[in-house]
Amino acid sequence: MTQTVSLAGAVTGVGSWPGTDAREAATIVLGELGRLPHLVELPARGLGADMIGRASALLVDLQLDVSTTAYRVISRRGSVAKRATDLLNQDLDALEEAWETAGLVGADHVVKVQAVGPLTLAAEVEFGTGRRVLTDPGAVRDFAESLGEGVARHAAEVTRRLGAQVLIQFDEPRLPAVLAGTLSGRTRLETVRALPEPEARAVLEATLTGSGGVTMVHCCAAGIPTDLLRRSTARAVGLDVAQLTAADLDGIGELLDAGKELALGLIPSVAPSTPTTWRDLAAPAVTLIDRLGFPRTTLRTQVAVTPACGLAGADEQWSREALRLCSEVSSAFTDDPESL
Repeated sequence: MTQTVSLAGAVTGVGSWPGTDAREAATIVLGELGRLPHLVELPARGLGADMIGRASALLVDLQLDVSTTAYRVISRRGSVAKRATDLLNQDLDALEEAWETAGLVGADHVVKVQAVGPLTLAAEVEFGTGRRVLTDPGAVRDFAESLGEGVARHAAEVTRRLGAQVLIQFDEPRLPAVLAGTLSGRTRLETVRALPEPEARAVLEATLTGSGGVTMVHCCAAGIPTDLLRRSTARAVGLDVAQLTAADLDGIGELLDAGKELALGLIPSVAPSTPTTWRDLAAPAVTLIDRLGFPRTTLRTQVAVTPACGLAGADEQWSREALRLCSEVSSAFTDDPESL
């Protein structure tokens, strides 16, 4: 029987992981995140391993290289794209090896992969002139379609290697700034306009539907655009609970009313200065659900638990501890949320 691709009641990581050893990272993540492991990102390896750099290994018929200020569109495949592809293949090899060692081949499992979202990608990548791609609507559409197609191919490769279903996460940390028009120009003459929400949603949707899979959108920035995400076809929305304000509450409630699943970032991405317990970390989610007037069982039926954001900035000890705490919080949500 095929398992439904769902985050509800699961624990997973956001994506990035400390260090440079893909095999060690894959083994740890598989061991800690049995139900919903993810393909790790190791940005400490440098160019091509960060969120934008990895996109250069995924885009179809669009090429990126690096300039002195940012990743830049070029006309032919360069060294950065080749390096990004090599690193991605190393990560896939490591996950496949760990998957086989864990005896998961042929079983019914789901694995999560991550890619930068189209709006953040367009905000961060430059043309040869130095302007952000975001300033050209036609180019933005091209990037959105190229990214969707590339991620579809990537997900198919993961399924071929592992025999697993795939959940696709698109990371959109720049989404609030894109909508608000608060991005600065890369040159003195450049103005980056605010992207109207319908236009932004169409761009995001081109990538979501183009990927051909079950999707979620993760945004760990303040001011998460809940209405846009509610109207999208994404199954789930990931967010950092610490970034929420009173102004966000109605929107979060509407996401839940619409049947969206929430991946709540509850565990700090770096070790806190004072010791903390799983109960302390669970409290903001319990308070959120109570304030919205939803039953506590919502924590079991529509919520997954994650770190607040990626763990690339954590040390090895905290990265493991963060996943352990995620599991403890999730167990409490699943077993007896009314007792919290």
